[in-house]
Amino acid sequence: MENQIDTQMVRRKGRRLVLFPIPFQGHINPMLQLADILHSKGFSITIVHTSFNSPNPSNYPNFTFHSVTDGLSESEASMADIVALVKLLNTRCVAPFRDCLIKLLADVSEEPISCLISDALFYFSQAVADSLKLPRIVLRTGGVSSFVVFAAFPLLMEKGYLPIQESQLEEPVADFAPLKVKDLPVINTEDPEVFYELVAGLVNETKASSGLIWNSFDDLEQPALATIRRHFSIPFFPIGPFHKYFLPSSSSSLLTPDESSISWLNKQAPRSVIYASFGSLAALSEAEFLEIAWGLANCKQPFLWVVRPGLVRGSEWLESLPSEFLETLNGRGHIIKWAPQQEVLAHPAVGAFWTHNGWNSTVESICEGVPMICMPCFSDQTVNAKYVTDVWKVGLQLESGLKREEIERTIRRLMGEEEGREIRERISELKEKANLCLQQGGTSCQSLDTLVGHISKLESFVFKSE
Repeated sequence: MENQIDTQMVRRKGRRLVLFPIPFQGHINPMLQLADILHSKGFSITIVHTSFNSPNPSNYPNFTFHSVTDGLSESEASMADIVALVKLLNTRCVAPFRDCLIKLLADVSEEPISCLISDALFYFSQAVADSLKLPRIVLRTGGVSSFVVFAAFPLLMEKGYLPIQESQLEEPVADFAPLKVKDLPVINTEDPEVFYELVAGLVNETKASSGLIWNSFDDLEQPALATIRRHFSIPFFPIGPFHKYFLPSSSSSLLTPDESSISWLNKQAPRSVIYASFGSLAALSEAEFLEIAWGLANCKQPFLWVVRPGLVRGSEWLESLPSEFLETLNGRGHIIKWAPQQEVLAHPAVGAFWTHNGWNSTVESICEGVPMICMPCFSDQTVNAKYVTDVWKVGLQLESGLKREEIERTIRRLMGEEEGREIRERISELKEKANLCLQQGGTSCQSLDTLVGHISKLESFVFKSE
């Protein structure tokens, strides 16, 4: 048995993987978690990253890091239009990324490269990989259910659901129950055509790849996996939840988490705290911010609230809160700039998570058995929220807009009433399924073994100078 293990490791050793995350917090985290998982399976890891939002290499001593210039000016890097920024990155990074890959492939002092693993949103990387005869595997950092909808955009446009019309918001989307038109994953952008181009690039270049890795698991999204498999001929690897493979690993956070949140939670009663955090990209108006503040204050539950600098448009941090707000709390609320989220959700004091329903946050909440209050902002978040409330039934959505009375009422329903008890039971069952899938013989564990085998069979070409 010992010899067998040694032989396997020798065969895998010398297999190097190049990983290329798109530079947004919700995409960097899962890519670096995937790097940890594959490194534990005997692969060498090289991370290629943009200079914009670059990760800290000192947190990952086992990986090699290479930076590529993205050519973004300060104003471009800070623009609020995410669609325009992604488009720009897919244009500006082509030549620097290709040059970087050529250098890596030609470096005979390093182990040979088996494949490129890049974010689905870096769709330009497929053509670059093809030109260098390097296989590309895609990491999709969102859920399978939302990807099914993105893949159906041409059909949804043909049927008149897209572009979204105000008059149709409450209409059900045929063949995509339980989604309504308002749940379709779109992003407000100056040029909607660019958004549709981006989605087409994401879907078509994923189809052209050598495989697709999901941070999801079979028991959570089995129907969506079955649907997408009918339309894609490439192999799929649902190996999530990534963050549960190891104890909290190196931090890939672009913001510094405030550890005071844990000592504050230690003083709270079990399942009493509302944890509110809306991700790294969402932006609120001052009026919305104040409704959230008073909704939390009036619900009479203790709360831990992440107010990221820049969350409120036109404000640095908490300036728009009236002075009497903090006085009325009497220590019942704790406001911070960023939280160690996985630790917070795992804390016994946390009873609900008020979230924007980014995929990482949604999966982390499910894995800790914490019911959700859903406030999606854009893109796949609207689909994730609908699945949380109507398919998995492990949360409630703020349907009637951000009004303090509605916030209060929703918190009460989730924390105190029979409906909340049933939601807690359902999310506890999903938590158990998330744990089982990673155990020996579990679906994600098997899928990871299949992925390792798949990568080991891929062949790339090495460039040698004459």
